Amino acid sequence: MSKPSNPLPGTSPALLAAAADSVPAEPASSGSSRSRRLESFWLGAIVPASAIILWQVLGDAGYISRLLFPTPWTILKSLRSLLESGALAENVGISMLRAAAGFALGGGLGLLLGMLVGFFRRTEKVLDPSVQMIRMVPHLAIAPLFILWFGFGEPSKVLLIAKGAFFPLYINTFLGIRGADKKLFEVTKVLGFSTYKQLVRLILPSALPNIFLGIRVSLGIAWLGLVVAELMGASSGLGYLMSEARQFNKTAVVYVGIILFAVIGKAADSGVRLLERRFLQWQDSYGGK
Repeated sequence: MSKPSNPLPGTSPALLAAAADSVPAEPASSGSSRSRRLESFWLGAIVPASAIILWQVLGDAGYISRLLFPTPWTILKSLRSLLESGALAENVGISMLRAAAGFALGGGLGLLLGMLVGFFRRTEKVLDPSVQMIRMVPHLAIAPLFILWFGFGEPSKVLLIAKGAFFPLYINTFLGIRGADKKLFEVTKVLGFSTYKQLVRLILPSALPNIFLGIRVSLGIAWLGLVVAELMGASSGLGYLMSEARQFNKTAVVYVGIILFAVIGKAADSGVRLLERRFLQWQDSYGGK
């Protein structure tokens, strides 16, 4: 069943859906969707699988140093040993709690402040210059100050993660709100929308693509902040496990930590992308050839 034509060119589907009932599109078959996901998985696995095979072959042949580049099989055995001892699960759990707490704090404040600055021009003039100045301070420069203020405990680590997670959501929320088409406001006036309705039905839906982008970037920077926090003075966590392994030349354990950071970070990013596809179904954008 085809959707009705757009009577107002340039009007976003989110706004049209708020103004009138739209005819739902025919849902894609589950088999076709599953096959597309499998195709994406196998295409994405080509590069890492090829790199792992080549790495193992070169390591077995003695062309690369086993101390600096332990083979994937050696790394896998170290992973198994850490799993059996229970050290890996404990430290990964601690790291994920730290990252989640820092992201919730920094990302939540970034979203809230980005909305305030985006909605109110006077708030932008008062707050944005100071926020942009703080944004330019590197993680490594501010980490010693956090340690002086809060010691080596959890508050300094969570705040360092929160600092990194704050700015991408703040900037993208602000840009998303200010990027709403002014012409659409004329449409909302014709439809008799109140200020609250304009906010809920026009401004926030228009800003959602930028907000989701900010969430993805914030998650990535939260992981970076976690590594910095745990390598600078933690007694637990995945970064601590890697730091301890480095001191005892357990290179395979360091690689286990790097791989886990990559896998967990990718899983979190994929979760956000699933939500993005769910909430941005109205977007009619180019998806590539």
